Amino acid sequence: MKRLIHLLLAGLLCGVFLPRPAHACTGITLHTADSLPILARTIEWGGSDLNSQYVIVPRGYAQQSYVPGGTTDGMSFRARYGYVGLAVEQKEFVAEGLNEKGLSAGLFYFPGYGAYETYDARHRQTSIADLQLVSWILGSCATVDEVKTALEGVHVVAIDPRASTVHWRFADPTGRQVVLEIIGGKLHFYENPLGVLTNSPGFEWQLTNLNNYVNLFPGSAPAQQLGGIRLSQFGAGSGFLGIPGDVTPPSRFVRAAFYQATAPRAKSAEGAVRQCFQILNNFDIPIGIEVSRGEQAPDLPSATQWTSATDPTHRVIYYRTMRNSAIRSIDLTRIDFSRTAYRAVPLDEVREQPIVPVDVQ
Repeated sequence: MKRLIHLLLAGLLCGVFLPRPAHACTGITLHTADSLPILARTIEWGGSDLNSQYVIVPRGYAQQSYVPGGTTDGMSFRARYGYVGLAVEQKEFVAEGLNEKGLSAGLFYFPGYGAYETYDARHRQTSIADLQLVSWILGSCATVDEVKTALEGVHVVAIDPRASTVHWRFADPTGRQVVLEIIGGKLHFYENPLGVLTNSPGFEWQLTNLNNYVNLFPGSAPAQQLGGIRLSQFGAGSGFLGIPGDVTPPSRFVRAAFYQATAPRAKSAEGAVRQCFQILNNFDIPIGIEVSRGEQAPDLPSATQWTSATDPTHRVIYYRTMRNSAIRSIDLTRIDFSRTAYRAVPLDEVREQPIVPVDVQ
């Protein structure tokens, strides 16, 4: 419980009352040559170590939701489907995951634009904390349509009412992907054929904002005459001159959309996974840039604490971390979710980037 209170007071993922370190999540979607989807994302927090874990959740595993005040008096839920999740701070708070049916779910920070309904203790048995919604959905649903139906009967609440909100991305093996935002206490689902998601403002605004970059194109800009002088490019890629390079959510959304759109389709799912990690290299946030002058930067290798990719077709989830850039994978088809025990395991057993000496003898 002390750890939970620390989480709330620190504003982790959703705080609004302290100076904000980076709360930046960037999600993309690539497709293979035969149109199989691969979803990938980063997760950032520049204030402290998230102590992230992967959790393996068997069928039948029972959980209960937190409610405002930090007590577990909310909705009880039992996993119909087994799943693997990547959790932050506490094993209950799954930020990204994949279930045995191929449903993918993840939460993204969404400050200033969302608003959950006010918690009513009379509805506690149907109230689910925002940070536990991914866990409940992964254990309960197999398709995007089932997600939408399931959410009609619950109340999504914040553990701390002072905190801001998150929004969510859900996708199934058909390639269908939706974004859920809760605004004014009401659920708003948006189809997401683009497959990109960052943070605030809202998803519809982010799509509209792409129109500001209609001038961008892959490749190089042709030379042209300006009065009596000839103008030509300094180097390759000048068609993207003007693409925003800062780490704000709107800029990351634009950059992710264009990088994703120009990526060639890989022949295999693993090839697309590798492409996702390469693209998301561009969204790593170094420690320091989010810290104001005079403030002490945290002792972390990066504000991008981990990056993941999900293959819903073959039921594999991949990840790498700020302490180990090697890509690791968990194959859900090799897990017997009817017999396995619940497990929560740190993403990194060794908390430092390995450096492998090259044998030159």
